[in-house]
Amino acid sequence: MNQSAQPVASTIEILRKLVSFDTTSRHPNAPLIEWIGDYLNAHGVPFTLSRGPEDGKWNLHAILGTQGAGGLAFSGHVDCVPVDGQNWSSDPFTLREQDGKLYGRGAADMKGFVAAMLAAIPRWRRQRLNKPVHLLITFDEEITCNGARYLMDDIIGRGLRPELCVVGEPTMMTPVIAHKGRLALRVNIVGRAAHSSHPEQGANAVHAMGRAIAIVADEAERFAREGLRVDGFSPPYTTMQAGLASGGAILNIVPEKASFDVEWRCVPGDKASQKLARLQHFFEPFDEALRQYGPECGFFYEPLVDLPPLALSQDHPLTELVRQVTGSNQAGFVSYGTEAGIYQQAGMASIVCGPGDIAQAHKPDEWIAISQLERCDDFLQEMVRRVCVLS
Repeated sequence: MNQSAQPVASTIEILRKLVSFDTTSRHPNAPLIEWIGDYLNAHGVPFTLSRGPEDGKWNLHAILGTQGAGGLAFSGHVDCVPVDGQNWSSDPFTLREQDGKLYGRGAADMKGFVAAMLAAIPRWRRQRLNKPVHLLITFDEEITCNGARYLMDDIIGRGLRPELCVVGEPTMMTPVIAHKGRLALRVNIVGRAAHSSHPEQGANAVHAMGRAIAIVADEAERFAREGLRVDGFSPPYTTMQAGLASGGAILNIVPEKASFDVEWRCVPGDKASQKLARLQHFFEPFDEALRQYGPECGFFYEPLVDLPPLALSQDHPLTELVRQVTGSNQAGFVSYGTEAGIYQQAGMASIVCGPGDIAQAHKPDEWIAISQLERCDDFLQEMVRRVCVLS
């Protein structure tokens, strides 16, 4: 333990602690989880830890009230994106307050919501809960969302699945009931090297990559022209792009290797697996041409991210409840993804609603308004009162 955990009640003070831990996704989150564990122990809240394949990365599941399934869950991730190469005005891991804003990496995305969850515990402990309140804290949301998958496997395996879930990604405290899914993969291409003066003796992996990326561009344009439309999203159709590409070593060698990353952001109703199968079908002639040079040659696919979409109905009781509590007249759609799709797929009705603006996420001088945290504090208390407190 590097830092002591005291039972502080202020959301801002807890956020100050959480921001002080560098939980960039490439690092372990164990020191932060240990601090939260000490905080929960100080308040007599039982919790369990679950982990993925990497050392030092942990999920945490705490339950207030009845130790069982059902009830209401609040979920937040504690990993954050890097600060490398960003021009910050102050230390990104020291919370700074100025003009009603709190600056720090993860302040908006999404340690602010986690801090509000933890700050609410003393008050929840004083209430008569007739349904459990679950706190879900995950790792690796920013890269794979696999932390949420491991967490749900653990929760379901122990028979403790909540009924309802609020994922507190920054939405300016307005409910979001649908988001696109995301499938991303790396296409690794292996050809055969040769001197560039005799290209016929080699197989150019960069040329094959260029032909493949042209097909990706054609498919993206086709989605825009004739793809499934779902009103509420911007854009209202599935999108696709090749975002990273590399290959070759020096110009006088026919490049043996190349790779590019491709992603789909699918509207609910579009199946990413079908999109991938179609793309692989188009790539087959390029793959077969390379495989003539040996079994080590060809197109090889490396999965990166597979995030399901979220689609909660407008008339679901959770939608109506969050509308009432936040005072929102409607529930929105967003094109970015969250862990809510994983939770819905696992059988929890899920919605996205949290403090801060997604426009501030991932940027230098990331910030969250104190007024947003205050709204979140009130929101958490009212949600628990309506769902979990004895009347």
